Amino acid sequence: MELSERKKQILKAVVEHYIESAEPVGSKLLAQELGVSSATIRNELAELCELGFLEQPHTSAGRAPTPQGYRLYVNELMERRTVSAQEAERIDETLRDKLTNAGGAMANAGQLVSSIVNYPAYSVKRGNAALTVERFELLGVDERSFITVVMTSDKNVRSQLQQTALPFDAQRLGNLKHLLNTHFTGKSRAEMSTRLMSVSEQLAPELFLVVSKTVEYAAQVLDEAGRRDVETTGASRILTMPEYRDMDRAHELMTFLVDNKEQLPVPEGDAPLQVLIGPENVDAALRDTSVVVASYDIGEGMRGLVGVVGPTRMDYATVTARLAYFAESLSKMFGKGLPGKQENDNPEA
Repeated sequence: MELSERKKQILKAVVEHYIESAEPVGSKLLAQELGVSSATIRNELAELCELGFLEQPHTSAGRAPTPQGYRLYVNELMERRTVSAQEAERIDETLRDKLTNAGGAMANAGQLVSSIVNYPAYSVKRGNAALTVERFELLGVDERSFITVVMTSDKNVRSQLQQTALPFDAQRLGNLKHLLNTHFTGKSRAEMSTRLMSVSEQLAPELFLVVSKTVEYAAQVLDEAGRRDVETTGASRILTMPEYRDMDRAHELMTFLVDNKEQLPVPEGDAPLQVLIGPENVDAALRDTSVVVASYDIGEGMRGLVGVVGPTRMDYATVTARLAYFAESLSKMFGKGLPGKQENDNPEA
């Protein structure tokens, strides 16, 4: 059913007053603000309740928005705002100061968003399943140990000290490195496994051990790169919100944000901004919350997500504006080339 313009005007006013005060909105306030008689306002409020856009808490004569009401507000009635010059400068300055390398960007992104919007936030690094090994290096240590160095196609470098049960000739490592770079680069995990079986009969047992351990480590690196990482921050901010004066309710949400963070929404697709309101969140722990998620481009086929979690009475206009600007700025920073991450799994590497 299409709402009349007056009903939309009333619904918009109810939502915005409720966002600001967390108190049900009465007809008298609306009549004064909109210049319509109290009787007319009461009739319209009653109809909006019947249609499912508003509800009347049993302890109050005022009305509060339902998730359906918030959804119509976000989709049609909310005034789209942009960040002010002052907000933009604050966000840009924070990004310049804190996101100095790609490795720390994911965790820092959530912290920065939480400080910008004053709600709990989370950050997600989507794994890159298309990643492959671009180059192998083998460095001899002694007759039973060597260092494997793996550079992946996103230019990250990982290394690990390896030990074998059989002694090997370190002079042969150059040949093995050539074999690895010829037959195992640019391949998926499954393809590397197949190639490994095909060369097993061509190598002496002690040399095959070196190759198999190297390929096993490379597969582990690719697995980790393809895994999704989630970090949460600012969970305690909900304690300042009227909705969470009930400590049991607050504890439930805070526990979820810390212990069940992997279940936070990670929408499919690359939409720049998505808003999930109340029951639109699949997990029962989030049914009374809203989640706003923005996507940003990390580069090398990877995307990151930053999300904000708050009550359904969230200040959607402000949160969406700041989060969208933050994600856009983060994409630009990665596009200019943040320094790549280099990791060593063993301090001796």
